[in-house]
Amino acid sequence: MPATPPVPAPGTFAKTWLVVVLRSTALAAVLAIDAASGQVGSGAPVPPTLTVHVVSHGWHSGIIVPAALAAAHDWPARHEFPDAEYFEIGWGNRTYYQAADPGWWLGLRALLWPSPGVLQVVALSGPPQAAFPGAPLLPVRLPHDGAHRLAAAIGASHERDPSGRAIALGPSLYGQGRFYASVERFHLFATCNVWVARRLRDAGLDLLPSFALTAGMLMRQLDAHLSLIHIYDRMCEAVPLRRLTPRKA
Repeated sequence: MPATPPVPAPGTFAKTWLVVVLRSTALAAVLAIDAASGQVGSGAPVPPTLTVHVVSHGWHSGIIVPAALAAAHDWPARHEFPDAEYFEIGWGNRTYYQAADPGWWLGLRALLWPSPGVLQVVALSGPPQAAFPGAPLLPVRLPHDGAHRLAAAIGASHERDPSGRAIALGPSLYGQGRFYASVERFHLFATCNVWVARRLRDAGLDLLPSFALTAGMLMRQLDAHLSLIHIYDRMCEAVPLRRLTPRKA
């Protein structure tokens, strides 16, 4: 008797079709826009790019950027950790995120009541893959101006005192780093993962932050977007199409 095929987990087909629809619809839209604007076959040069990474820590996600971007936008962590090669930036509720053992009550209160946010900036002395072995990690290639918009948005998130100095708080939860007060407020619809999606959108990626409430939702959406760009790049290698770069703000 032939073996019975495994039954897919509930929701598997729905998730698969959602990714397919996102990819195919977005690709068709990009090709249509390129054709309408007369850019297909234009042979336009590929702009310089910088690579950042998005890392998932389970419920939480962060952005990893080259230290040179932090220096260009005067992040306080760059002065405190001058030997860093990269910085990982996370964002969250100011009380919950800094607590060693926050408990369910702090988490519930953070979600239900808008409250002050905080940035965790961790200095990395090597490549992101070495800093977080085994963690889901997606490289994101950004145009030069988009990468600087992302770094500027992170810099602007720092809360500053009347003298203009960033408000530094306690040490980071791991590694060498620091928490800094943020001007942004945390709540159910502005989670750490939504914050990461917003920063990537600042950089020019067409993400939907409202549909990135969890790290899983963010990574699936980002993976679909990056797969689209990969498909487009492969097409560019076969025919003289303009390479796809994230939109400008």
